[in-house]
Amino acid sequence: MKAFTYERPASAAEAAAAAARTPGSKFIAGGTNLLDLMKLQIETPTHLVDVNNIGLDRIEPTDQGGLRIGALVRNTDLAADPRIRGDYGLLSRAIVSGASGQLRNKATTAGNLLQRTRCPYFYDTDMPCNKRSPGMGCAAIGGLNANHAILGVSEACIATHPSDMAVAMRVLDAAVETVAPGGATRSIPIADFHRLPGNTPHIETVLEPGELITAVTLPKSRGGVQLYRKVRERASYAFATVSVALIAKVEEGHLTVDRLAFGGLAHKPWRVEQAERTVADADSIADIVLAGARPTQQNAYKLPLVRRTLSAILEPAREGASR
Repeated sequence: MKAFTYERPASAAEAAAAAARTPGSKFIAGGTNLLDLMKLQIETPTHLVDVNNIGLDRIEPTDQGGLRIGALVRNTDLAADPRIRGDYGLLSRAIVSGASGQLRNKATTAGNLLQRTRCPYFYDTDMPCNKRSPGMGCAAIGGLNANHAILGVSEACIATHPSDMAVAMRVLDAAVETVAPGGATRSIPIADFHRLPGNTPHIETVLEPGELITAVTLPKSRGGVQLYRKVRERASYAFATVSVALIAKVEEGHLTVDRLAFGGLAHKPWRVEQAERTVADADSIADIVLAGARPTQQNAYKLPLVRRTLSAILEPAREGASR
């Protein structure tokens, strides 16, 4: 790990200003991903701005009937909150499906959205990776890529986004609140927050330098049956091969898909609005979602796996809707 300086500001505005003062700064809260990357010298910040003392650790109701989740709310606390479990059940399920209990106790809401890909070539500094070192090339293309993306890929990167929580947030139409170094604030729809790789896979979000996430807001609950299903290589502590976040409702006697998003398929949480507001049929939905897929020989298995995962999540959705 390379040497760095450190400070602990007392407010979000001070934290953003502190990051702007020192080029090469990084914010740190739970540190569950950043510290690992620093040990491997994939991340080499010159200055750490510790945001654990700026008071963004509360979940509060909004005037619109939703919830405002502070950026520093720990994943364990968010998943266990009775309002989340009651009105946003798929978010609670998605969080609990990720990482380990120890990691969830430290990981924060904002950090979860910003965690970086688990592509093995990104973590191997002896291998080329455009996400780690722009312009070096992508070892995953033509390499071992069974767990890589099949949607939204580019010639520069086929890595997937690792977060389960972000997939649930995408279905729930969350918005990311931020403060810039100059004190300006903005609210970014989560649909626009993460970027596809294109020719600049190292730029993963629309955050500007020094811009700090302060909260994530959820609109009023959409109700319905809310489920999250995650397919992975082992029963726990593994990233998604394919995951599905679903809100389903019964309309005119038919189970319909109200909201739908996928993890493990793309560089960002993947939602296809054209597949929503339709009668819940796994094959029909999969045909829409997978249009334009660009699988490799090694990860083409994800195409039928998407269909099977959809079938598997729609069955309990029907059971839940009939109660």
